[in-house]
Formats: sequence, structure tokens, C-alpha cells
Amino acid sequence: MSRHIARETALKMLFQMDVGKNSIEAAQATLEESILTGPLKEFASQLAEGAFCHASELDGLLSPFLADWKIERLANVDKNILRMALFELLHPEKIPATVTSVPATVIIDEAVELAKTFGDENSGSFVNAVLDNFRKSGG
Repeated sequence: MSRHIARETALKMLFQMDVGKNSIEAAQATLEESILTGPLKEFASQLAEGAFCHASELDGLLSPFLADWKIERLANVDKNILRMALFELLHPEKIPATVTSVPATVIIDEAVELAKTFGDENSGSFVNAVLDNFRKSGG
């Protein structure tokens, strides 16, 4: 199993909470149905819950890097991938201690892969540009 599968699971949970307006408890069913175990299950849970609970803070930090876009106008998938990646970049202390630290470039690459899988044909390059510009700014 991999962190990639954990991030996919976290994205599904986050999407359910944000778009589906499901509770954290309801989204946990997705986690329970996943093949994740131990630290990866905890990792997915922390990513989803962290990105959801810090959405306003994350949106404020992302906004300057969206060029001519407003956060409300983004595709829901792209918005939630950006939130999740930014949460992971900014709050490594909330990631389970058993999951080793991940370089920013790997977090961004993972977000781009999720965007290519779950978004439209432009999502990967859009997510990459936003997160890379955030990283370069020292954010």
C-alpha cells in the first residue's frame, strides 16, 4: 500500500464533506471501506479532516496564487486537491509520526497526479502552477 492510495482516499472523504455536505463521521465510512491500515489510514484521516477544518485558512492562502480565478469558481475537485496538498505542506506536525516527512516537491507531484486522475484535462497543470508558485513564494 502507498501514500498515493491514502491521498486518494482522503480526497474522496474531503469531497464528501465539502461538496456532499456529509459529516466527518459519514466520510469516515469511506476510510473504513478502504484497504488502508494503520499509519496510512491515520494519514488519510488527518489529511481529509485537516483540509476540511482549515478550509477557510487554506483558501485565503491559495487565493493570491489563483491568477484571475476566485476560489469559489474553481472546480470542486481542483479546489479540494489544492486544500489537501496545502494542508500537508503547512501542517506536517499533524501527519502521523509513523509517516516519514515528505518533500514539498513530492506533495505537489502527488497533487498533480490526483488532479490528472480526478479532474479535467487542464487540472494537472493548473494544480501544479498554483502549488509551485506557492512553494516558490516561500509559503
